[in-house]
Amino acid sequence: MQNQLTCEQVSALLSFYAEDKLSKKLSEYVRQHLESCPECMEKYMKMKNMLNKFIDIQTREIDNPYATKQYEDFKSNLSAYVDNELNDFENIKIKKIAISNPLARQDLENIYTFKKLLHTSFEKTKNECKNDYSKSVINQLQHENNEVKNTDPFFKLVISFFVMVTFIVAGIISILYF
Repeated sequence: MQNQLTCEQVSALLSFYAEDKLSKKLSEYVRQHLESCPECMEKYMKMKNMLNKFIDIQTREIDNPYATKQYEDFKSNLSAYVDNELNDFENIKIKKIAISNPLARQDLENIYTFKKLLHTSFEKTKNECKNDYSKSVINQLQHENNEVKNTDPFFKLVISFFVMVTFIVAGIISILYF
């Protein structure tokens, strides 16, 4: 490659040069051309200004004025608010933030939409399921519990008879020996 680049070649390489994505040697050739060609330098300056403005816009979007400490508190209590786990004072505080902060309002709408989707999915799955396993398990436990409580009456009679005979024998022995 020659040391001299044409304006056409430099125009094709300007965006890469501005983003510093060229090799050192090629970057040096572009820089030399820009120093000697005012038209290409003007193109480069316009491109650089556009890139800087784009970066500024992105930075402003990241530095959202609604992302405040109050909003961070809102986010940390959002789940508890949706599940009705907050006291009245905290509930009112969350409602005020949601009203005044568009970011918070959007988060609240999103979480309610998600909660509704989960509930709908659960209901759909519950209705499609032919067996209710929770009832089956509870019935099984109750049946096992009843089996323990309802022992065989004959077994109860034999134990009662054995206890009575033991007391009678103990009474007779105590009368004979004392």
